[in-house]
Amino acid sequence: MGGDRGVEAMEASTVSERWRRDRFVIVSGLLAGRGLAAGVAGLPSLFPTGDEFHDDVDPGRNARFRDEFGGITNFPFASVDLSLLAVHPTLVDLAEQLLGTAALRVYSIEAWAKYTGAADYAQHHHRDYLNHTVLVPSPGAPAEQVEMFVYLVDVPAALGPPSFVPGSVAGDMAALPNWYPEADGATDPDAPPGWVSGTGRPALYQAEVSAAGPAGTVAAYRLDTFHRGTGLTLARGARYTLHVNFRVAAADWIGRHSWPMQSGGREWTDFVVAASPHQLQLFGFPPPGHRWWTDEALAAMCVRYPGFDPAPWR
Repeated sequence: MGGDRGVEAMEASTVSERWRRDRFVIVSGLLAGRGLAAGVAGLPSLFPTGDEFHDDVDPGRNARFRDEFGGITNFPFASVDLSLLAVHPTLVDLAEQLLGTAALRVYSIEAWAKYTGAADYAQHHHRDYLNHTVLVPSPGAPAEQVEMFVYLVDVPAALGPPSFVPGSVAGDMAALPNWYPEADGATDPDAPPGWVSGTGRPALYQAEVSAAGPAGTVAAYRLDTFHRGTGLTLARGARYTLHVNFRVAAADWIGRHSWPMQSGGREWTDFVVAASPHQLQLFGFPPPGHRWWTDEALAAMCVRYPGFDPAPWR
């Protein structure tokens, strides 16, 4: 079965080739030894450890994780190192390579914890366009965004790695339905009529490629890539990932979060003070030397963000 195929670390040319051909690419261990440990060290400030969850040390804290999507925490994080890891230069370089431009924006960042037995994480094959763009997939169009799953721990098959369908198999399927079960007759009470196919597509599941990999692995895919979450079966298992999404700066029809709405807390201030100008430009900050960076504006930024260094922006 396709899900048994392994994917090793690849040369840059191979990464780009597979991205164009398959609409996804899996780079094993990309972030190993590149700031990963510092980000992982911040996980306890967001999530229970596997033992804490499975021993139900804090039932109130555990409650939200018993929903399929309840383990998502939005950026910025209590751990500034985890926030910085989400826009690590290696991830930005990969996004620039895949999208063919350095003019990028980051439009969504989430940390996600899953625990064995907490919820049913197995999904139908689907695309993510419905909550990433106001438009629809356009056959033959170049990629204007990339979603990345970044593994903060080892994610073997028993810890629910996502599975992806190569573009050559999926082809250019209509915008709707968007969810395709493996067998006929599936329904979803939360989906509008016509969004879930009543006819199964076993071929998608037979061709799927598992993204199982070690900590630091990055699974990158497009919003028109068919993929699905898989179940966690490892006893007392816990899986932690980052979900980081980049888009071409000019593609205003793509988005998920408004960063100004997130900018009022201490976590955002800590991130702004610690981040580089290049990282902050991903969130819409004007580039260094831009006319916006007057002496008055820089002085005001130092008041809003104590510790902000104005020198690189002049």
